[in-house]
Amino acid sequence: MKTILISIIVFFASISLYAQNSVATVLKAVEDNNTTLKALKETANAQKLENKTGIYLSNPEVEFNYLWGNPSAIGNRTDFNISQTFDIPTITGMKRKMADERNGLVEWQYKAERMNILLETKQYCLELIYLNALKKELEIRLQHAQTIAFGYQNRLNSGDANKLEFNKAQLSLSTITGEMARIDVERNTLLSQLKRLNGGLDISMDDYRFDQEQLPLNFDDWYQQAEQKNPILAYVKQEVLVSQKQVSLTKAKGLPTFSAGYMSENVVGQRFQGLALGVSVPLWENKNRVKQAKTAVVAAQARETDSKQQFYNQLQIQYNRALGLKNTAEAYRKSLTMTNSTELLKKALDAGEISLLNYMVELGFYYNMVNQTLEAERDYQKALAELSAVEL
Repeated sequence: MKTILISIIVFFASISLYAQNSVATVLKAVEDNNTTLKALKETANAQKLENKTGIYLSNPEVEFNYLWGNPSAIGNRTDFNISQTFDIPTITGMKRKMADERNGLVEWQYKAERMNILLETKQYCLELIYLNALKKELEIRLQHAQTIAFGYQNRLNSGDANKLEFNKAQLSLSTITGEMARIDVERNTLLSQLKRLNGGLDISMDDYRFDQEQLPLNFDDWYQQAEQKNPILAYVKQEVLVSQKQVSLTKAKGLPTFSAGYMSENVVGQRFQGLALGVSVPLWENKNRVKQAKTAVVAAQARETDSKQQFYNQLQIQYNRALGLKNTAEAYRKSLTMTNSTELLKKALDAGEISLLNYMVELGFYYNMVNQTLEAERDYQKALAELSAVEL
């Protein structure tokens, strides 16, 4: 019972460790800690507040006049005036709705920036998984190379091998060691990039297997969903809506504005007081503004059409590329499974059936196939990440 309990604890600990190092966990950490996203969020909040300003009534105006009479016998005069300018209620409501629509633009812009940062993070993660897989493969190769180098050292000492064969074995060992050192440099660079994106906090990621994300079977069906989720397309669509509402608001601003208030005038022995009403007719101030607003609608609609077309074409190119890379990766993996003869080569070398040179050449073919397989799988995963960036 104790053994079973320990096994269960180890199992869940391994699951927890895997979860800590998964791509999804890294993306969540970056979204929480990225300083650029935090700055963009604060900027968006400030922009939203700015959009909410200027939509209320103008400030009331208070005026006080104290006038000395000349000659002094006529006394002094005191004036007091308070007034409030206001639009018709329709314009006030339209301004508030316009502010809400502009805030929608700000939100979509933030989501677009967020998508780009998370996509960059995911690309680094995929590259890191590839290097982890390659390093794991090189560790196996290093063990083989060390075994052969040690064996040829003994054979050289006993006179059963010559110096040339010994040098070949050492050269193979040095090549693998150098490649592992290079990979460590690349891994550290990627981890530094992830640390930068994670707000300066270290990230550890040891995964060496890619998540089995599936490529959509039908592009057009999948595109209909991707189009609805893309923040850039949503932004240009919202832009058209904002520009259309701007036309209505600009037309409404052609209506008169009114003012109402109280006014009093005091002179010696006399007092006048009462209501003050005013009207402002915008005859020249809004000239060409309606025409400009309508032109802005046409421009926004043109940008929306262009963005949709560009997005569709770009995704179609990415889909075809991802599909081709997927087929290539699967073909490489299938061929690799069928042609793995490393054990047979080792036995033939130990039995003296092939020379060390032939062994290294044949093994080099296999190693090259492994490297190409890992590269193809990495390229497919990165292409798929770009294709599905709207899901982030």
